[in-house]
Formats: sequence, C-alpha cells, structure tokens
Amino acid sequence: MGYSSPALEWGAKLVDVEVMLSWPSSMTWKGLYPILSLSKTVYQKGISLTKKAMKQVESRLQRNPLLPKWDILIQPL
Repeated sequence: MGYSSPALEWGAKLVDVEVMLSWPSSMTWKGLYPILSLSKTVYQKGISLTKKAMKQVESRLQRNPLLPKWDILIQPL
C-alpha cells in the first residue's frame, strides 16, 4: 500500500486544515501550482450516479494511457 505525499511529509499524521491546505502550495508540476479549496459539504452515504450521469462525468476526464487510474485531467464544465 502506498502513501500520498502529504502522508509521507507528515509521518502519516493529519494536522489541522490550514496546514493541509497550505502544504501543496509549495508543489508545482510543469510550472503550475495546484488550486485547492475546502469543501464543508456533508454528503449522504449510499448515493450513486446513474449510468447516464456517470457517462457525463467520464466525458470530462482525460486519462493518461500510462497511468489511467492516477493521472486524470478533469475538464471544467
């Protein structure tokens, strides 16, 4: 089982939200910084998308053929 970069950075301990949201600001990929926001929405459990709705979501995803599960570009609406 692998660990994400923040988990390795913090020794697998989560810290406060401000620290978690500020940490990726020091990361770049091809000169771009990640854009983060905290969602405080509580989602209902057990909800799933219909096949039609999932196709709409999938149509916005561009998967890297070398890493299709991990490297996904999500096109905005």
